[in-house]
Amino acid sequence: MTDESQQPKPATTQTAKANETFGPELDYSDRTDFELARRGLLATHEPMTIRRERDDKVVFDLEPFTFLDGDAPDTVNPSLWRQCQLNAQNRGLYEVTDGIYQLRGFDLANMTLVRGDTGWILIDPLTCAESSAAALALANEHLGERPVHAVIHTHSHADHFAGVWGVVQPEQVSSGEVVVLAPRDYVREALSENVMAGNVMNRRATFMFGNLLPPGPQGFVGNGLGPALSMGTTGFAVPTDTIYETGETRTIDGVEIEFQWTPGTEAPTEMVFFFPQFAALCMSEIASHHLHNVYTPRGALTRDALAWADQLQESLDLFGDRLEVQFGCHHWPIWGRDAARDYLEKQRDLYKFIHDQTLRLANHGFTKEEIAEQLRLPQELAREFYNRDYYGTVSHNSKAVYVRYLGYFDGHPSNLDPHPPQAAAVRYVRFMGGADRVLEQARESFDEGDYRWVAEVVNHVVFAEPENEAARTLLADALEQLGYQAESGPWRNFYLTGAQELRHGTPAGGTVQVSEGIARNMPLQNLYDSMAVRLNAEKAAGVELTVDLDYSDLDRVDRLRIANSVLHVRERRGSEAAPVTLRLDSVDFKRLMLKLTDAQELIARGALKITGDPAPLLQLGGYFDSFVRSFPILFPRAGAENLADGARD
Repeated sequence: MTDESQQPKPATTQTAKANETFGPELDYSDRTDFELARRGLLATHEPMTIRRERDDKVVFDLEPFTFLDGDAPDTVNPSLWRQCQLNAQNRGLYEVTDGIYQLRGFDLANMTLVRGDTGWILIDPLTCAESSAAALALANEHLGERPVHAVIHTHSHADHFAGVWGVVQPEQVSSGEVVVLAPRDYVREALSENVMAGNVMNRRATFMFGNLLPPGPQGFVGNGLGPALSMGTTGFAVPTDTIYETGETRTIDGVEIEFQWTPGTEAPTEMVFFFPQFAALCMSEIASHHLHNVYTPRGALTRDALAWADQLQESLDLFGDRLEVQFGCHHWPIWGRDAARDYLEKQRDLYKFIHDQTLRLANHGFTKEEIAEQLRLPQELAREFYNRDYYGTVSHNSKAVYVRYLGYFDGHPSNLDPHPPQAAAVRYVRFMGGADRVLEQARESFDEGDYRWVAEVVNHVVFAEPENEAARTLLADALEQLGYQAESGPWRNFYLTGAQELRHGTPAGGTVQVSEGIARNMPLQNLYDSMAVRLNAEKAAGVELTVDLDYSDLDRVDRLRIANSVLHVRERRGSEAAPVTLRLDSVDFKRLMLKLTDAQELIARGALKITGDPAPLLQLGGYFDSFVRSFPILFPRAGAENLADGARD
């Protein structure tokens, strides 16, 4: 591509007009959210640049976001601009009420501190250790040094747990000095999302969170959910205490907490909780200052919009008559019982409306695309800034409701078995008269401002002819304008990251490697599940292999078996040994299989002993795939050309 074609473009006349007239129901003169976001500020962290100590790498930086001052430019949706101002410009240590404090603007999420009799109860230690450590240091500096007695993980998403080793040490947890409290099934859900499907989710998260986009009015402005995602050292702590059901209570360091288990909402397992002595309700992430994702574009299990609404109603029933302040793990609190109840009721109705109206239209025979095109919130909900599309959208959430009930298939027979993308693209372009003719017509559509159509059509040319620079340039330009118009932070980031990769190519990336911190604390079953996902069926065809894993630290032997191109690992039954046995520490086995060490190193230090016939082990590693972080999304994958000829025709 030429240098000029690789550069970001300004907003077109159509985009500028679309942003100028966007959201007529919104009152931009209402500054209530700005007042609430500033309320209780005690101290700031200046400059808001956080570095990793071992190599001085910047892991989080809000200093480049001064461009958010002033009115929205024509390259950013004005409603999203307002939300990003609120997220990036309000940062530091805040008092929610006497005894409860929040650190906001250190990461995508908030970290909350509750003052106990002798120390801190810490809620959600952010995404990385560097951010959580900096946040805790600021609180201790201004509120007085206190030890952390407990860490509460509200749910199973990494921005709420992976920074745990920045605020406590592993030995404090293992000794029982620090309690780690989480909802039931937390370990399974946290690791299944971040390990089993971790590579594809992380690649798509690059688009969703825009972490490769340069900050600026033509690039990254925020995520809607928070200012930015930190990119530092991650870890994982296995809970020492678990909340299994609604109604359970705990008293930690003199503070009573009442819990409500809220599965199937924003995460497969999540909990909210009430502090009676503070009259304060933590809604975790099931209520935020935006419409959340019923389906997240990075990929995850589709959530249950009806259960979400029902859990919000249960929160109102349990705590609504006692609360005086409501706060969450993102954004800013709401003070006052009436204001908080009104907010929770409208958040409840937001998810209920999308659920009910999607199914109403589906029962009339409309497809998910047709429903998304026509579904609009009623004015009573749409005019509230906390119900806007900053993160989730009515469009893709309605599709998620449809898919949850009816699956991806729309009932039309021609959609039962369509060609894969490149195979379809080759045929589309041929039917349309060739690439030149498609681009000629698409440029006319671009000049008319029909960027959605340009993106849909020209994508076929890019997949049919990946090296066609004219097609890549036009598709990039169309995605860019769609990004400029998007009210959703993730949609903007997807569009602009797509434009960036079309102009500059898929970024280089090595193979996936789980961090040492996660590996050491990952339960063995989660490791076995991830190994099964990495087993290459073709390479393992005809293989029969049995290995005993004798764990020196667990007094237990597990049997690993590969047969029928499937891997199983179960605790060994009976005393008959396998043809080969590995004796080692379970942590070293996890490190070995996750390529954080190798067999030679373990044998050299006496950490691995092999008995029996070691020959099968020489082939074991070759049966497993390694995943490449930055696989192509905007272009066909290597090997897809074999499908383009219609392998099943």
